[in-house]
Amino acid sequence: MSQQKYEAFVKVVESGSVSRAAEDLGLTQSAVSHALSSLEERFGFPLVQRSRAGVKLTAEGRRVLPAVRDVLSAEMRLTEAVSAIHGLSTGTIRVGTFSSVAVHWLPAMLKVFQAQHPNIRFKLLNGDYHDVEQWLLEGAVDVGFVSLPTRAPGSVTPLMEDRLLAILPKDHPLASLPRFPISYARQESFISLLETSDHDLRRALDAEGIRPQVRFETKDDYAIIAMVEQGLGIAIMPELLLVGRTDNVKALEFAPQAKRTIALAVTDQGSKSPATSLFAAFVTDWVKGNKGLAKGADPVL
Repeated sequence: MSQQKYEAFVKVVESGSVSRAAEDLGLTQSAVSHALSSLEERFGFPLVQRSRAGVKLTAEGRRVLPAVRDVLSAEMRLTEAVSAIHGLSTGTIRVGTFSSVAVHWLPAMLKVFQAQHPNIRFKLLNGDYHDVEQWLLEGAVDVGFVSLPTRAPGSVTPLMEDRLLAILPKDHPLASLPRFPISYARQESFISLLETSDHDLRRALDAEGIRPQVRFETKDDYAIIAMVEQGLGIAIMPELLLVGRTDNVKALEFAPQAKRTIALAVTDQGSKSPATSLFAAFVTDWVKGNKGLAKGADPVL
């Protein structure tokens, strides 16, 4: 029964709503509320603050959340170990990822992996670089795709280098150049991700001593492309994100070339899970064995 209460607590925190948590868990709202109240009575302090806007962690709730997640992870590892003895691969793998990997890698990866291990389930969380690192630090995911360098904990394995490209409106004066001289970036207005996640743009320009003139910030990669299309500025984006797109923009390689390194981070708790370890090894092998698919064709822009 304690495990169900812990699951209810974590799900409420992740969803920010008792009703959404109840829906995800297949329980009634009253059952989830009772589970929370029961835990709060047992611990002797409130775990969340309830309001019309949803629920927020209290300071005490924030302190016990990692320990509750550890208990649930330990229970899952026990289930996986017992299943392994019976020759079965089971478990739930929590994966944190950003847009380019979520769109262009994960579907193909999961199709093959699920065919080999149909009893393993996945929980996918999609965000930006900052989100994934935070989920890894908090233990909300077992494994995450990151861009190096990273503050993610646990073991980190580089997977692939990905070119960074300048994205310009098609009628931009520099759009006809074969490559975009990075020194020209000094005079351009940029559209970028939030500063906490826009490592690619800032790292590429910092290397040349250029301070970007950021006019617009957004959390959505594809919103950036749409804004460039409207002539609101230019952007720096990874090649993988642009594969197969036909927007009214022009993608140019930088001179000198700029890259990011995509890596896979596995938390210490995740490394103890047979299912997560199996998936992490599979991802590394998949990227090595599918260089063309992993890298993608040149963007059609």
